[in-house]
Amino acid sequence: MRFLRKSLTGLFLLSLTLGLLVYAGVLVRDAVQHAMTQEPRMPNARERVFTVNVVEARPEALRPILQAFGEVQSRRTLELRAAASGALVDLAPDFVEGGQVVAGQLLARIDPAGAQLALDRAESDLLDARAEQREAERAIVLARDELTAAEEQVALRAQALERAQGLLDRRVGTAATVEDAELALSSARQSVLTRRQAVATAEARIDQAATALRRGEIAVAEAQRALDDTEVRAAFAGTLSDVTVVAGRLVSANEQLAQLVDPQALEVAFRVSTQQYARLLSDAGRVQEMPVTATLDVFGTNLAATGHVSRDGAAVGEGQTGRLLFATLDAPRGFKPGDFVTVAIEEPEVRDVIRLPATALNAASQVLVLGEGARLEAMTVDLVRRQGDAVLVRSAALEGRQVVAERTPLLGAGIRVEPVGEAAAVAEAPAMIALSDERRARLVAFVEANSRMPEEARSRLLAQLAQPEVPAETVARIEQRMGG
Repeated sequence: MRFLRKSLTGLFLLSLTLGLLVYAGVLVRDAVQHAMTQEPRMPNARERVFTVNVVEARPEALRPILQAFGEVQSRRTLELRAAASGALVDLAPDFVEGGQVVAGQLLARIDPAGAQLALDRAESDLLDARAEQREAERAIVLARDELTAAEEQVALRAQALERAQGLLDRRVGTAATVEDAELALSSARQSVLTRRQAVATAEARIDQAATALRRGEIAVAEAQRALDDTEVRAAFAGTLSDVTVVAGRLVSANEQLAQLVDPQALEVAFRVSTQQYARLLSDAGRVQEMPVTATLDVFGTNLAATGHVSRDGAAVGEGQTGRLLFATLDAPRGFKPGDFVTVAIEEPEVRDVIRLPATALNAASQVLVLGEGARLEAMTVDLVRRQGDAVLVRSAALEGRQVVAERTPLLGAGIRVEPVGEAAAVAEAPAMIALSDERRARLVAFVEANSRMPEEARSRLLAQLAQPEVPAETVARIEQRMGG
């Protein structure tokens, strides 16, 4: 019995296997016959449509911004040097690195003992010179008085000679008396010459006294200046830097003690190319005083100061290119000499230019614009300026057109695109057409029978086909897939 049961089970399994094989063969045969009897269908090629960002070309008047890099420096920097040698006996509390000082403030004093003694000696010599001048003035007065007295004696002697000569003519006097009178007159005249020589000597003494007095005054002035040189004072209000001395140190003449910097008189020195420099010149060939903004980036916190271009460098400089310009800062709050800053200069206004993203322009100065049927067209423009991530171009034919903002290697003339962006929102509405009932039914049947289409896309197309007017682009796309 067990053998019979196992035999029947094996026979049942064999029959079931043969039945399944026959059923599989029938399915394969039917599939092959269906494939062989079906008409061949070529798939319709679909044109690839790219999505691009577009911007509208609007001509306007702009002031281009020229950017450069420069260094902040002070227009008023003074080296504080020792005019005399000696020991520093006094230092001001503010004579330190970064000390704030005012104009005329005493910063340091060198031992003034030697200079004070020299001044005292010069003043004593000056007193002697003044006394000598007074004595010479008194001596000339006396010499002139003696000359006057001698001249009076000459007049008296001449009268005595005239009387003696008269007496001799009347035979009253004698010849000896006349000779005595003549000798007395000659002696008086000799005395006048002597007194005149004394007056000349007194006048020369006055001149010598005046010269000695002048030399004494000069010596006092020199001694006073030497004494003043022992003091180091601030010529203007500012900040001290590079302080290298301490109290009690011996310093030599002309040794630098520190630098005095005016923190309010700052300027920026920056270099531009020769082409950029030519755009900043006026009709007279001089650099225009254009507005300037200097920016210092301090880990995200920007310090900015405004100013204007003040002058340009006299020479290019060895090993340099371009032109060196200087801009004066109006209120340099937070800036220090030595800061490396970014300089933005407002150039003269440029009219009828179009601002576009820099990615819209290729190396051949061409841009892509939307043409008929949303296809791209290449257009050549004139490049006016490059402004960071933007370019300024000029073209009369570009006005009002939709320009591709970002070019890629896949885009070119004749490519069909779908525009997006602000400019696409104001683009013309798609063309609409009215469908006949037969044509509408055929399109709806094709959409409903397409099993590969997502349900969301099918619902959207059916909703569009249900409208009185359907976008022509949608109809053309469906009919293209239908092959008719």
